[in-house]
Amino acid sequence: MINSLAVYCGARDGNDQKYLTAAQQLGEWMAAHQIDLVYGGGQFGLMGAVANGVLDNGGTVHGIITETLASRGAAYKKIQDLKIVPDMDHRKEKMMAMADGMLALPGGIGTLEEISQAASWITIGENLVQYPLGLTL
Repeated sequence: MINSLAVYCGARDGNDQKYLTAAQQLGEWMAAHQIDLVYGGGQFGLMGAVANGVLDNGGTVHGIITETLASRGAAYKKIQDLKIVPDMDHRKEKMMAMADGMLALPGGIGTLEEISQAASWITIGENLVQYPLGLTL
């Protein structure tokens, strides 16, 4: 059973409103089914839309953002659980540790890299390894 879902997606709105609408609707669906959102912690673009969909419907959001992105004002302070980590490697490890499943929405090269690495880790069983951060993924 999936209780929390890692959603990888863009921090920009993109070129078509339908993607923002779909991200919002995904968040609404997650809240209705009591599935927590685990995501990159941003307030903009599709990331913000899916988070708003969850929040506006009484769901729980866990954001993991890097120190650099937080210092640039990208962090979404409205979410219940915002973790600031040193870098992208820590962010990816933490997201995998917190989620029961994963999903990618449209995004850029960062979204592609994150979902590809997560899928690769699962394929080779790395998600079950104890990492130096003390996380069991």
